[in-house]
Amino acid sequence: MTDLPRKAITRTAKLAALPLGFAGRATWGLGKRIGGRPAEIVAREVQQRTAEQMFKVLGELKGGAMKLGQAMSVFESALPEEIARPYRAALTKLQEAAPPMPSRTVHAALEERLGPDWPELFQEFEDKPAAAASIGQVHRAVWHDGRTVAVKVQYPGAGEALLSDLNQLSRFARVLGPLVPGLDVKPLIAELRERVAEELDYELEAASQRIHAEEYAEDTEIVVPEVVHQSDQILITEWLEGVPLSEVIADGTQEERDRAGQLLARFLFSGASRTGLLHADPHPGNFRLLPGDAPDGPPEQWKLGVLDFGSVNRLPGGLPEPIGIALRMALENDAAGVYDLMRGEGFVKPTIELDPDDLLDFLLPMLEPAQVDAFVFDRQWLRSQAARMADRHSPVYELGNQLNLPPAYLLIHRVTLSTIGVLCQLGATVRMRDELEAWVPGFAADPEPEAPEPEDPESEERAEGDAEEGPAADAGEGASDGAEDEPEAAETSS
Repeated sequence: MTDLPRKAITRTAKLAALPLGFAGRATWGLGKRIGGRPAEIVAREVQQRTAEQMFKVLGELKGGAMKLGQAMSVFESALPEEIARPYRAALTKLQEAAPPMPSRTVHAALEERLGPDWPELFQEFEDKPAAAASIGQVHRAVWHDGRTVAVKVQYPGAGEALLSDLNQLSRFARVLGPLVPGLDVKPLIAELRERVAEELDYELEAASQRIHAEEYAEDTEIVVPEVVHQSDQILITEWLEGVPLSEVIADGTQEERDRAGQLLARFLFSGASRTGLLHADPHPGNFRLLPGDAPDGPPEQWKLGVLDFGSVNRLPGGLPEPIGIALRMALENDAAGVYDLMRGEGFVKPTIELDPDDLLDFLLPMLEPAQVDAFVFDRQWLRSQAARMADRHSPVYELGNQLNLPPAYLLIHRVTLSTIGVLCQLGATVRMRDELEAWVPGFAADPEPEAPEPEDPESEERAEGDAEEGPAADAGEGASDGAEDEPEAAETSS
């Protein structure tokens, strides 16, 4: 018996309590307002209680419930400050930790998957987990060869719980909306549900991590731990010591924020190009800032550590070239070109007619990070974008609803938005245009052919003179030679 609640009826009851609890707290708040308390104070209290209850339940259930909570956590930057503030602390708890499995359950899982002599594989093993996440938890240990390692143990019953949670949450998507205002929960749940099998397959995760570790082995800025051992539902990798990105978000210096943000953007765009894989789980719990031997700087020596390759998007050719071409044409104000390309890629369906200039006006504010040498990502900018898109009385809202997101771009879109959410949580200044030019096919314009260097006028005159004299002289010489040869020819013929 494990501590991961697996019975569908138990988990469903807890998940169902979320919207019911929200309704109950709203009623409680109404009573307080009737009793004379200021509306804004009551609203803050309701939001605080909602956040605490929501993420307590999502964290305790782990599985798909916690996976949804982690995915939602990166979007809090888009919410208005008066709504986001009470959620922030509760959201970030899900980025690093959750209630752990007891040691007896961990030992039983290790014995089942590594054999009864599993303790002999380790010089040391810490029973207290270093981190607990949605489908497994991580223990620090020392491998038999002396390497410090991270041992990821999948929760027994995690697959069943993950599918059950996401199915139930999809039914509650509409009523879950008020829990995190401004976020469309249903498509997020659908996308998570589609990737369940990959999330649970530690052999597939190990293969993805090995590809990244090999590619970035000599990299001076990105660090990916090597895989040490993998078996069914157990994954052992090298331990990565560093500052969790959630801590940088909470208490980091501006230098730490800027460096982490730049390297996060670099990894996002370079990974697909260098490995053919896009890391598809960019929440702060999966990244570490590594000061190494230079904790006091300079920041250029700090590295970014990347963890958890359980969810990746396979892009053998890197990011699709139409993305880069469309971005470049938009920044060049080529409305017709952007419209034609987006229609060709399926973003505009054949039955929909849009004004190309309106489409460009819709896109350009979101492309501000690519329009300048360095862009300051902050919550206020993201909130302004979210408010612009969510205003039901705005033409922008109507146009956005007419656009289509082709399946091939779905995960790329979600990962990009999530990464932007993390950058805004960091408040990082990032040279985004540099990363786009370096790694996104089609963004950098093809270099123009060099114009021939102008020749010296005197040289040109001499060349012209030679051209006029040359043929005549040659013709004369040729005629003379021909005249001399003719008698010989006559003699020979006679």
